[in-house]
Amino acid sequence: MKLPNTVIRYARETLRDLVALPSVSAEGRALPQAAQKVKELLEELGLRAEIHPTPGAPVVYAEGSGKGPILLFYNHYDVQPADPLELWESDPFTMTERNGHWYARGISDDKGELVSRLAALKWFIEEHGRLPFGVKFVIEGEEEVGSPNLEAYVREHKDRLKADAVIWEFGSVDTAGRPLVYCGLKGIVAVELRVRTAAYDLHSSLGAVVQNPIYRLSAALASLRDNDGRVLIEGFYDQVRPLSEAEERSLEAIPDESEQVAALYGVKEFLGRAKGVEFYRRLAAEPVVNINGFHSGYGGPGSKTVLPAEAFAKLDFRLVPNQEPSEVVELLRRHLDKHGFNDVEVVTLEAGEHPARSDLEATWVKQTVEALRETYGSEPIVHLSSGGSGPMYPFTHYLGTPVVSIGISYPGSRVHSPNENIRIADFERGVAAIKRALEKFAGL
Repeated sequence: MKLPNTVIRYARETLRDLVALPSVSAEGRALPQAAQKVKELLEELGLRAEIHPTPGAPVVYAEGSGKGPILLFYNHYDVQPADPLELWESDPFTMTERNGHWYARGISDDKGELVSRLAALKWFIEEHGRLPFGVKFVIEGEEEVGSPNLEAYVREHKDRLKADAVIWEFGSVDTAGRPLVYCGLKGIVAVELRVRTAAYDLHSSLGAVVQNPIYRLSAALASLRDNDGRVLIEGFYDQVRPLSEAEERSLEAIPDESEQVAALYGVKEFLGRAKGVEFYRRLAAEPVVNINGFHSGYGGPGSKTVLPAEAFAKLDFRLVPNQEPSEVVELLRRHLDKHGFNDVEVVTLEAGEHPARSDLEATWVKQTVEALRETYGSEPIVHLSSGGSGPMYPFTHYLGTPVVSIGISYPGSRVHSPNENIRIADFERGVAAIKRALEKFAGL
């Protein structure tokens, strides 16, 4: 399907204006302005749009069009910080075209994805005259900082948000150009581990008699997992929900791109030498603990003979159904105490997000797969879950709605990194796929 010139021009201009707003939620920048811009874009499509305040960034809500089934779109207008700026080849908040790519912060995550939905709706209306179904939008401004207010928002507005299907905020093709469908997300809980062994930094000669917090925290961290990445916390896997037959089949049907992914990332081999089904099982269906950062002591030029007084590390746990974020933190505390690390303090950094997964046999999942198959001319790859996390749980839990995630990115999009980009051809195919999914939803 080739996009009409009116749709291409609309998408290019809309995306240019949207990425120019530096709506970095971690820094609290330009969030009200971005919310207002998004509201105006939704109104231009004939929807009734409102800005709903939250304790953090506002949520933009919109609804409208025909009777019958309702399709809900979830997206976010906030982006990651652009740092380090010196690694960008062009201004991060100016949409720049080079060699068939568009570059900017948010060009993929998530402003490009949002505009692809708007462009698909515009195209549908131009071709069919109206939307023969209802649409709703929930577009938040805190996804990049853990969506701390979204679950409460969905819970409080669940009657108004009621829908029959949801299109989630991201998606991509694989390294071979095949379209991907994600039907779930892992949960997450982030913590900080802290150890203090002295009132202040000491001369390193005192290391003969004073415990080093780096050693102490390193030992605690080493106790959490084995060399293959399996978590050693007692009870950690007890609540993990077994995979259904359909979920097992979906894993077995995924073409093995583990070698290509390793080459793309510059990784010699994956944990446990995973490949094929085991590689995708780990990504989608197994929980994991990650050490995000370790901080202590002196890291400047030359030598400084110091015994640090404290050390801390930041961790995240990626969770699968039916693991509870708060219970995982409790299990961590018990593990540390049992293994003699009662001096290690555990601080929960965020409330956490529950894992979510849709039924792979749901009609909406099948309609989306059919739309992608027709648009791309190749068999879509269905993933029972992304390895990443996001606020999908409130939609599957409170609304009871099947969710699919498809989009316009590709493995080299450098999401969250300098030189974030999308390929223009992927964007256009993504718009066409969403428009076809809308037609399937409408029975056209």
